[in-house]
Amino acid sequence: MDKKELLKNIVKVLDSKKAEDISVIEIEDLTIIADYFVIATALNSTHIKALVDEVEFQIEKLGVTATKVEGDRASGWLVMDYDWIMVHVFVKDSREFYKLERLWADGKPVDISDIIEQ
Repeated sequence: MDKKELLKNIVKVLDSKKAEDISVIEIEDLTIIADYFVIATALNSTHIKALVDEVEFQIEKLGVTATKVEGDRASGWLVMDYDWIMVHVFVKDSREFYKLERLWADGKPVDISDIIEQ
């Protein structure tokens, strides 16, 4: 599976499980850690677990496994490493505190309006 197809599937899964404020930043030209960041907000720590579990489950069905999942849902932030794609799931307060979109402002925002349900 190519990285754009993987990216699309990850965003669809997050959207289907009611993640809020999903955004994607292309960072390929800025760093070697990943090509894309997917950032999503969960309602609470239970929702973080549900989102991460569903992404893992659905993406594994496509034959791709996260190389690492880091963080603690109690801390309000989990990150999933899919080599080219890092998936960050935050509760609102943690997302506002860490401000990844601002830290990676030199990245290119990716339009996902054709992927998510409005």
